[in-house]
Amino acid sequence: MGEVLTVTDLQQLVAAGDIDTVIVAFPDMQGRLTGKRIAAAHFVDEVASHGVECCSYLLAVDVEMNTVPGYALSNWDTGYGDMVLIPDFGTLRRIPWLPGTALVLADLRHHDGGPVAVAPRRILAAQIDRLAERGLVPDAATELEFLVFEDSYRQAWAQGYRGLTPATDYNADYGLAAGSRLEPLLRDIRLQMAEAGLAWESVKGECHPGQQEITFRYGPAMQTCDNHCIYKSGAKEIADQHGKSLTFMAKYDEHEGNSCHIHLSLRGEDGRPVFADPDGRMSSLFASFVAGQLATLPELTLCYAPTINSYKRFAEASFAPTAVGWGRDNRTCALRVVGHGAGLRVECRVPGGDVNPYLALAALIAGGLHGLDNGLVLPEPVAGNAYASELPRLPTTLEEAAALFEHSAVARKAFGDDVVAHYLNNARVEVQAFNAAVTDWERVRGFERL
Repeated sequence: MGEVLTVTDLQQLVAAGDIDTVIVAFPDMQGRLTGKRIAAAHFVDEVASHGVECCSYLLAVDVEMNTVPGYALSNWDTGYGDMVLIPDFGTLRRIPWLPGTALVLADLRHHDGGPVAVAPRRILAAQIDRLAERGLVPDAATELEFLVFEDSYRQAWAQGYRGLTPATDYNADYGLAAGSRLEPLLRDIRLQMAEAGLAWESVKGECHPGQQEITFRYGPAMQTCDNHCIYKSGAKEIADQHGKSLTFMAKYDEHEGNSCHIHLSLRGEDGRPVFADPDGRMSSLFASFVAGQLATLPELTLCYAPTINSYKRFAEASFAPTAVGWGRDNRTCALRVVGHGAGLRVECRVPGGDVNPYLALAALIAGGLHGLDNGLVLPEPVAGNAYASELPRLPTTLEEAAALFEHSAVARKAFGDDVVAHYLNNARVEVQAFNAAVTDWERVRGFERL
């Protein structure tokens, strides 16, 4: 497996001519890697010590990179000034699917040196700091599903993403034969991710034609999110090199969607797990932590389900949750407690493949801390089918989730008013754009028949 590079390693690789380009990138509001390609020698001589600038509008645009109103960080009145990308050398690595290229993730700073509070990496770091004040450290894993198509990205674009050919023809959940057809692509993704320092554990087919899931090793929360974004970006680039396309969107069609289940546990600063008592049972700390996550699921859903499309995934009997409940190894619940002893953890099943992992993990930590700070009591677990229960339901639209987030005292305490306002505006922009769009569904129903 590849290792994270040191600055000295990079200097030697650049001097030897093995690295000619360094990508300096940061995760944007959607969790996409955004940044610049820098001449490697210039990076070593200048950028490594001083950082590099980018326009602040990169955290104040819609999904299509249109400038939109409503952001205090960056707008016409502020002149759309710069932010500074400060490399985090703990993330420096080679990117094997791009020849001669290294990548480093960066933290965003204002010119006065202060952090950009609305940057996703900073939002998660602030919640990790809150845990550290209590002597706690978070570990996590994200499980991304995706759909593979035989069509290239440019073909898919030209076809308006209609009539695409799935890379398998039927439900191949855990199926090996259909998965073997995809092995040239899947193996390439796995091995190149390993060379980039990501430890993959398994790959399996899923329910939807063309659907697959590659899982990676559990680890520190920030590292997991960084690796999530590198993997998501790299998998698309590798698929493109194979003449195929893949999508992580939460709901591509009326069949099963793409989930991103997030696993989370805490340990003490000494590495000791704190979610289980010495006898292996759920600790009181774990119970209150999960109780807080459960109590805040509706008001923090915007952090788990950030797009219009996210809410199409919440369908009855679909393995995507609808009820605000928890259970022990119960896949009908929004929160599923799994593992035992040191491996005891909570799995949040709300996010889809479109999730920004930094925001989701920040919300899970904030919810858990709300439970700890207020001594919340965990209700009895759901023993049966949560879909058929009388439990409260998750928000069913982005607009509803945004309204709950706006009035969430937990969100404002954890993230601050500036962050809440920033991501509320992002949701409103998406809702307004969707409400203004005329869809294929409307044309099919209304062109002739109405």
